[in-house]
Amino acid sequence: MTYRILFLLLAVFFFRESGSAHARQARILLDDFESYGEGTLPVKWNAQLNGQLVPLTEEFFDDNEWFYVKKEGSRKFVRTFSKGEAVHVAQQNDDDFDWSLSSNPILSWEWRANELPTGGREDKDNFNDSGAGIYIMFSLDGLIIKRPRSIKYVYSSTLPVGTIVTYGKLHVIVVSSQLDGIGTWKTIKRDLVADYKSVFGEDPADKPMLIRLWSDSDNTKSQASADFDNIMLLPR
Repeated sequence: MTYRILFLLLAVFFFRESGSAHARQARILLDDFESYGEGTLPVKWNAQLNGQLVPLTEEFFDDNEWFYVKKEGSRKFVRTFSKGEAVHVAQQNDDDFDWSLSSNPILSWEWRANELPTGGREDKDNFNDSGAGIYIMFSLDGLIIKRPRSIKYVYSSTLPVGTIVTYGKLHVIVVSSQLDGIGTWKTIKRDLVADYKSVFGEDPADKPMLIRLWSDSDNTKSQASADFDNIMLLPR
């Protein structure tokens, strides 16, 4: 009886360890910004030039638009700033990482809004600024002119959490809002498959095209500052 109990305990232990190791292995870490020096560019991400993603260099930034790595205590993260501009960086599936929704349908990240565009409203063209956003391009539609099917998760200046705004094949989902305050870290997890089905009414392509970090303040002619950290793709 003693040996049987010992065997069962060992079996449970190895099962748990195997499951934990598998879960850790299944996570895709896009960036936790720990590998960079303070004040440097987050070079795992790319800039966009003439519709193509290219390596990120200083030439893409100036005093009014930038992404740089910052440090507070032992924590590193990336900070974005825009002043009357739109700024973004991206990673591309099958190039910068390997991702399928069937294995990793959950997008998880942490962010903190420091300043959001004054009067920004994602539901009004003339005020459509998001001080912080994460944008997922799922696929391209169209025979001649290709239009991306995309979801952008935003930290809104004025709209409440849960608001969904549609611009053609782009759906904007408010997941954080200045109505609930700014200045503290928030952890966000989204089921991308469920969100896609909700807004498009069908299943997404299994391999999305890219993920983009975003900040803009060009429509409101104001400024924005936000921090991103621990951006991961998780199994269900």
